[in-house]
Amino acid sequence: MEIPAFLSTLLTRQYAPADVRRILAGFDTPRRTTLRVNRIRAEQAAVREALDRSGITTQPVAWYEDALVVLHAREDALMQLDMYARGDIYVQSLSSMIPPLVLGAQPGENVLDMAAAPGGKTTQIAALTGDRALITACERNGARVERLRYNVIRQGASRVTVMHRDARQLDDLFAFDRVLLDAPCSGSGTVSRESRGRFSPEYLARTVHLQRTLLDKAIRLLKPGCEMVYSTCSILSAENEEILLPALKKGSVDVIPIETEAFAGVPLLPVTIPGTMCVCPDELYEGFFVARLRKRPKK
Repeated sequence: MEIPAFLSTLLTRQYAPADVRRILAGFDTPRRTTLRVNRIRAEQAAVREALDRSGITTQPVAWYEDALVVLHAREDALMQLDMYARGDIYVQSLSSMIPPLVLGAQPGENVLDMAAAPGGKTTQIAALTGDRALITACERNGARVERLRYNVIRQGASRVTVMHRDARQLDDLFAFDRVLLDAPCSGSGTVSRESRGRFSPEYLARTVHLQRTLLDKAIRLLKPGCEMVYSTCSILSAENEEILLPALKKGSVDVIPIETEAFAGVPLLPVTIPGTMCVCPDELYEGFFVARLRKRPKK
């Protein structure tokens, strides 16, 4: 599959030839539909049985009991099911399920999702905490915020406050126990036969600026000694490691190494900051970068 020339140049500069071949093969492979069982509303065993009765076969994912890979069916088939309408399941890529797991939010904590639409990670955090965390979900785009509200309601995430606001405009008086910054990006990890994305020096420069300003704000809003996750659906270091480096050099945050052994079978790409994680695109996974950060306590 031919990809945009600018993206090809960036990949060739960043990765060894063998890794570039893996990435391109992943771009060219049709990606399977995957879903997450919403534990607020349903149990995995019951969902699998109901899917089987509907003629939809699934297989489990080793590293996350609520994730299922759909065999021989696409998203439109799932959308016809009552369990989809009830919010028992949420169609979500496996890679995008990783950041909420790494975040590790706990019941009773105040959690900020800075770029929350369409709501997959927001509602996953709610489910992981038994709907007992106080979640603020920000979205600056009006159309996308309505989709976020719809999904939050359908998933039964009752303790989520949706804010139609650019998270960078939140008052610095706010303080959160956990912050998820799944930053807007070029989407270089999601290139496929159906979607080529937008790649130009100008567009990349705009996303990089946005990512830097969002990360700066995230660190200000995070309580000292507490943790956040920075993630993107990009495999470009310009949107990942290079965004983190200024904050690391400044000493405002430290990288908390992700235990990749907990994500058995996830294909990984090399990273330049030890302890971070970059997923290689393939049949099951989109390309994705994840970093776990802890804000240094005040001296």
